[in-house]
Amino acid sequence: MTQTPSTDSRPSGRKANLPQSKVFVEGRYRKLSRDLPQTVFFCPECKGHQRRRKGCATCEGFGKLTRDSVQELVGWVAAKAFGTRKNKFHGAGREDVDVRMLGRGRPFVLEMINPKLSGVDLAELEEEINRRNEGRLEIQNLHWTERTRVRAIKETPHAKLYSALVEFEAPIERAKLDELLGQRIEIVQETPQRVAHRRAVLDRTRWIEIVNIEAIADSGELRYQIDLRTEHGTYVKEVLSGEEGRTRPSLGGLVGGKCRCVELDVLEILDEEGESPSPAPGRPPAFGEGIG
Repeated sequence: MTQTPSTDSRPSGRKANLPQSKVFVEGRYRKLSRDLPQTVFFCPECKGHQRRRKGCATCEGFGKLTRDSVQELVGWVAAKAFGTRKNKFHGAGREDVDVRMLGRGRPFVLEMINPKLSGVDLAELEEEINRRNEGRLEIQNLHWTERTRVRAIKETPHAKLYSALVEFEAPIERAKLDELLGQRIEIVQETPQRVAHRRAVLDRTRWIEIVNIEAIADSGELRYQIDLRTEHGTYVKEVLSGEEGRTRPSLGGLVGGKCRCVELDVLEILDEEGESPSPAPGRPPAFGEGIG
């Protein structure tokens, strides 16, 4: 039995009935790699232009700064299934290239443009995407949706739960860290230098809340795994380092020691106030753990 795309939020193996100019499917992705952007990462110099990229020293003619992306790994398989070469990827925010997206994953809508095939089994499509990308990417709960969901997931603010591996330049007093546990701290962030080329330079007021601290064994009080909730739009790496005073206060400033973010993971997408719609996730899995 076939059925037209709908807004049913349950995982579905049901099939679309008639080709449409655009078809929308929704799901969540878990990114298990630290070298994978969400969308195509075009070279900033040649912009991936067919002619200009040939002599581009920045990307050496490749046109992109990474081999692939979440958008491409999902879109390539979906495009074949739907009989089209065009798609758009809409995510509920995005994480940096070197940040993993764990927990229940990040919501996304994949917009298939001018599909020629209608009998797409979304359960089989999800399975095939996961099979091809084992250890790097996993998608879950793929289902039919509608155009209105694109705006909803892109514009709805969500707090995040992060886990950061933090390294201090010199040993610090653990008691100073523990004093911060459970506090909702207001910070002011100037636009970080790393994104100033595509973001307005201004001060933003945000909140952060440290929820767990664990010392890393044999690090001599230099390394800690720190879990923190942050308001929508917070630049987490700069919350930790302070970026030479552009974020104030910063974790380093609060405990009296310079630090940097070694690794960062998103553990959960929360609601606007920082509450989880499901039980709090555990520690991040080892690379590739739990895929299959």
